[in-house]
Amino acid sequence: MKKTWWAPIKSPFQTFAAWVDEEGRLLRFNLRATGAANVDPAAEKNERKLAHVQRQVNEYAAGKRRDFDLELLPDGPEFDRKVWRALLDIPFGTTTYYGAIAERIGHPTAARAVGAANGANPIALVIPCHRVIGKDGSLTGYGGGLPLKRKLLEHEARVVGTRLDLFG
Repeated sequence: MKKTWWAPIKSPFQTFAAWVDEEGRLLRFNLRATGAANVDPAAEKNERKLAHVQRQVNEYAAGKRRDFDLELLPDGPEFDRKVWRALLDIPFGTTTYYGAIAERIGHPTAARAVGAANGANPIALVIPCHRVIGKDGSLTGYGGGLPLKRKLLEHEARVVGTRLDLFG
C-alpha cells in the first residue's frame, strides 16, 4: 500500500484539506477541512509534504497564479476524468456551462452527466469546477457551497479586471 499524507491548506477563502502520495502527486483537495482525517485514516498529517500545494494556493489567493502546475492523480471513472481534463482548459477568470463541457468532450447530450462528474471532482479548486455555472448564468451547485463558489469567481474576476455577471 502506498503512503499518503494530508494537511490543512489555509487560504483567505477558507481552510481546505489536501492529500498527496509518495511522489507528491495531488490525490484529493477537499473544500472543507472538517473531518479531513476521516477521509483516509491511513494518511498521516504532514504539512511539510504538502508545502508545494500550500504555496500554490497562497499564490492563487494573492492573484499571482492563474493555473496550478501540481501533478494530479484524481481517481474516478474514465468519463469523469475526461470531464476533469476539460475543466483544466477553462481559462482563469471565465466561466462556462455544463452543456458546453459536454460538447467539448464529444458527448453533447450529457450535460447532466457532466454535472455529476463536476460534483465528483476530487481535486476541486485545482481542477476548476467552480468555473462551471448554469447556461442561464445562474450559480449552480458546488461541494464547498455556493458562497465559496461565488468568492472564488469574484476573486478571479477581480484579478483579471472583469465583472462577474451571475444570476442567483
